[in-house]
Amino acid sequence: MSEDRRLMVLRAIVQDYVQTSEPVGSKALVERHHLGVSAATVRNDMALLEEEGLIHAPHTSAGRVPTDAGYRVFVDRLSAVKPLSQGERRAIAQFLEGAVDLDDVVDRTVRLLASLTRQVAVVQYPSLTRSTVRHIELVPIGTSHLMIVLIVNTGRVEQRVVDTGHDLTVAEGEALVSRMRTAINEVAAGVPFTAAATRLRRIVGEADQADRRAFESVVSALADALVEEREERVVLAGQANLARSGADFPRSIGPILEALEEHVVLLRLLGQLGDDPDLVSVRIGSENPVTGLQSTSLVSMGYGSGSERVASLGVLGPTRMDYPTAMASVRAVARYVSEILDDDRST
Repeated sequence: MSEDRRLMVLRAIVQDYVQTSEPVGSKALVERHHLGVSAATVRNDMALLEEEGLIHAPHTSAGRVPTDAGYRVFVDRLSAVKPLSQGERRAIAQFLEGAVDLDDVVDRTVRLLASLTRQVAVVQYPSLTRSTVRHIELVPIGTSHLMIVLIVNTGRVEQRVVDTGHDLTVAEGEALVSRMRTAINEVAAGVPFTAAATRLRRIVGEADQADRRAFESVVSALADALVEEREERVVLAGQANLARSGADFPRSIGPILEALEEHVVLLRLLGQLGDDPDLVSVRIGSENPVTGLQSTSLVSMGYGSGSERVASLGVLGPTRMDYPTAMASVRAVARYVSEILDDDRST
């Protein structure tokens, strides 16, 4: 029973410190929370929590604040991620449903997360290693030009225009476009990017001599599009929220801002999630391998099409974070983005 009570005391300390940013004393805990014990008992529990390294005194006072280990116990002991209200869920759905393409989805998502949590929001574009070609469409425009439309399983669409060197307005040209469309989709549709580029190059050599120039033009343009898609990117919003938490960074927020500018660092952190699409990951303080981010916490989750995670999103802020709200917001937004990608795939 005493262990359960100590966890209640720890939870109360975390909640009060997150709300007030002031060290929490036993008297305040008794007044604010229904712990059912005296202030002396709470002081004893706090002493034990301090011995266990879960709270500490930032200076000589009766108040205590959680340590990274204390936050970790608090997060791990959350019985479940609290659900957002119906109104919050409706607002998220309406905000994201208006997106017109993947770029718009990412832009809306990162702004939404920053607004919901008042933290720095980070959204990763779908990774090349997890992206596949959904379909390639060829649309004649003008006499000899062809628009190539590359549609990715993550909802991204790339377009290129090439000159085929053939008159596409006559029956022979229409038949050529049909042959290319069929051949290209047979080898590339449903195939990961890395394999699609290799397969597409192979069909050029297999094409009839008369068709080879047109095939070369189309395949070359597709190869360029696939290479551009390989760039791993993240988008951030809400960096100004760090300034509102200046007291949580006693030295400076400079190292944090510098780390955030290194997108490779953020990609590595987001990429260290497991493959469970329902898992909300919380990395607290010193658990972050990046020195500049060890005074922060990262709450993140994967999103994707179907059951496969193709990228991640999350929020980063001080360790004095409202973890239940951050975790609920990240989970809800990730699920809505996944639903959007699923809808795009089914249409």
